Amino acid sequence: MVRGEREGEGADEAGRAGVAELLALASSGEPAIRVWRPGRCVAFGRRDTRAAGYEEARAHARVEGFEPVERSVGGRAVAYTASTVAFARADPVEELRAGMNERYARATSAVQRALWHLGVPAEHGEPPESFCPGDHSLQYEGKLVGVAQRVTSEAALASGVLLVDDREEISHVLDGVYRALDAPFDPESVGTVADAGGETAWERVREELEYCLATAGAE
Repeated sequence: MVRGEREGEGADEAGRAGVAELLALASSGEPAIRVWRPGRCVAFGRRDTRAAGYEEARAHARVEGFEPVERSVGGRAVAYTASTVAFARADPVEELRAGMNERYARATSAVQRALWHLGVPAEHGEPPESFCPGDHSLQYEGKLVGVAQRVTSEAALASGVLLVDDREEISHVLDGVYRALDAPFDPESVGTVADAGGETAWERVREELEYCLATAGAE
């Protein structure tokens, strides 16, 4: 298992370079993981870029001090502050259409286990009108985690975001972003590790995520 972390790598070009590196490592036959903090930004999905209010949403993010970037995986917009953590695990694949549900289950269960170790009794699912809605999320008094997946001919990447702190900042900027995109969003649906009473120190969060992602499926 290869581990890697690049502080402040970002969610756009530099982040995509990191994802490409993970997929290349997995293509050679060995799973690879990374846990990092992208820095303060709003990462828009491909669906957002086609919305009539996309430029307005980008402008709102900038006014609020969040760099607007675009990501190649995932759905709707996600906001990152300095405390927000991104994670990814890449695995080799032999059959393009096989194993997707298993990889989703493995990733979400691994992150759930990490949250339990941090003192947060997270459960699968998400509140109504959450940011970046999807079937593979974790919640506790609000959405904490969302997971997406990307598959190539030789490797698959399950990646996501964990909201550690700064709930009010994240709720506020996403409220304006989703209004501009004309997409449903309830600011009260946002949760964080801090608001759940869990441990928030970066080294502890990284340690638990790395361990649980690396040992996922081996319990």
